[in-house]
Amino acid sequence: MTKVITREEQQEKYTWNLKNIFESDEAFEEKYKELEGRLGEAEQFEGNIDSLERLSEALHTQRELTEEIGKLFVYSHLKHDQDTSNDTYSGMEAKARTLVVKFNTAWSFLVPEILQIDEDALEEWRQDERLSEFSFDLEKLNRKREHILSDKEEKLMAQAGEVLSNPTSTFGMFNNADLEFPDAIDAEGNAHTLTQGTYIDLLKSSDRELRRSAYENLYKTYGSFKNTLSQTLQGVVSTHVFEAQARGYESARHQALSNNFIPEEVYDNLVATVNKHLHLLHRYTELRKQLLGLDTLKMYDVYTPMVKDVDFKMEYEEAKEWMLNSLEPMGEEYVGIVKEGLENRWVDVYENKGKRSGAYSSGTYGTNPFILMNWQDNVNNLFTLTHEFGHSVHSYYSRQNQPSNMSGYSIFIAEVASNFNEALLADYMFRNLEDKKKKLYLLNEQLEGFKGSVFRQTMFAEFEHKIHTMKEEGEPLTAGSLNEVYGALNRKYFGDVMEYDEYIEVEWARIPHFYMNYYVYQYSTGYAAAASLSKQVLEEGSETAERYINEFLKKGSSDYPINVLKNAGVDMTTAEPVENAMKVFESQLDQFEALLKEI
Repeated sequence: MTKVITREEQQEKYTWNLKNIFESDEAFEEKYKELEGRLGEAEQFEGNIDSLERLSEALHTQRELTEEIGKLFVYSHLKHDQDTSNDTYSGMEAKARTLVVKFNTAWSFLVPEILQIDEDALEEWRQDERLSEFSFDLEKLNRKREHILSDKEEKLMAQAGEVLSNPTSTFGMFNNADLEFPDAIDAEGNAHTLTQGTYIDLLKSSDRELRRSAYENLYKTYGSFKNTLSQTLQGVVSTHVFEAQARGYESARHQALSNNFIPEEVYDNLVATVNKHLHLLHRYTELRKQLLGLDTLKMYDVYTPMVKDVDFKMEYEEAKEWMLNSLEPMGEEYVGIVKEGLENRWVDVYENKGKRSGAYSSGTYGTNPFILMNWQDNVNNLFTLTHEFGHSVHSYYSRQNQPSNMSGYSIFIAEVASNFNEALLADYMFRNLEDKKKKLYLLNEQLEGFKGSVFRQTMFAEFEHKIHTMKEEGEPLTAGSLNEVYGALNRKYFGDVMEYDEYIEVEWARIPHFYMNYYVYQYSTGYAAAASLSKQVLEEGSETAERYINEFLKKGSSDYPINVLKNAGVDMTTAEPVENAMKVFESQLDQFEALLKEI
């Protein structure tokens, strides 16, 4: 067993350099005290946003404080995540979070007061150069004005927030804290702990009896609570419908998508186009059955790898070269930013005792991006590193080219740059790998990623919209009706090759994203947009790469997300991007089948 080192044993060159934010913990504390003392600055504006000048001063003051508090928060959470067992940094992060809450509370008056300004007056004010960097934010507020209620009604809605969130919090507590599963038993009679965290790993096992046991034990447990869970899900759907009706939206979906100004046709185009190409998923599912050598394919067989016994070791230093080479189609500037990140310690590479698990890209306005990894010497970690650098370069460009209030980006486009990077890496590796088994393994991973991010998430999106529509039409959401809808969707998506059972019908009961109000479709649209954009860059060259950088990566939230993507070359209001993504999937499937014949 490899020993896990302590934080102190890490080599500095493989850790992130947080001195780029604060030179020392003492400097953090000094800034904390300063900003804590400035919380009262909000009071001078409350009740006094009565002129263009006062509005400008308030917005600039709030933005300045937001930038500084952002640095405090990022420094503290990165310090905490590098060693969660360090009480000093746990306390530091808690202090920063508390300061954020106090700041948000102090400035909570601002948006309601802006919306009390006459619409025509606000429209005139936002044309003034003093508000030029806030003009788009004010435009978005004005567009939502018709759905803002009276002061008394808004106060009631706010007070009802805790009650309305009960179905979600109840499900979360039940799903994460209370629910326990029987052990899964393998072919030799050995017991394996079954939890939310181990479930997918058990389904990846080559032991089919272990897969079956894990699958059945998980869904038997959920099934025993199906009536309770149907009520929590119905509760959150009812909340979405109530809020949409109270605010004058046409439907719950209309409200959810309007929050990011996404036309509903984007949702409908996604579902229709994916349905049009379900024959590709059916073909892939049939191929899985053949490669696994099964007489019947069951739902517990869909995660186990089709390509086995491939030793695809990848050390960190080698991985950096693969990544940099794969990104060359993006040009010298783009690759130079990635090199800067690798050379100037943006990445915290290796695991140590107490370090937060997983991987992410972080940072804030006024800092460089920071990437957390827990590196293991395999090709999957190479893809994770490349994925996170996609996020980091996106953030780097947007922060360099936009003011802080427009340097972020919505969840609708957040995963595009990361999946775009992965697509370039996959293309480069496939063209440059000589080992055919490694090529097969790589293609298998790409096909699985597409299946999970596009086909499966679109199926979720169909289910989510169906149950909201049922509620809006007065149909009760019972365990039986939810099972029926979900089971029918599984049969449609996986086709006749799959042998179905009653267990999969209750999968809806374990999906937390169904409590997140029309969230899942964005995984599919983001993945499809990335596939389409990467295909364009690889086929068309440097001009298209420059367009992607200038019209997408640098834009932050300076325009509506649907327009940012459209200007980059992907119009999500049409079927074309999803069609292009399906062509990528079909091409990879063709390559996979062709390689199988060569081995």
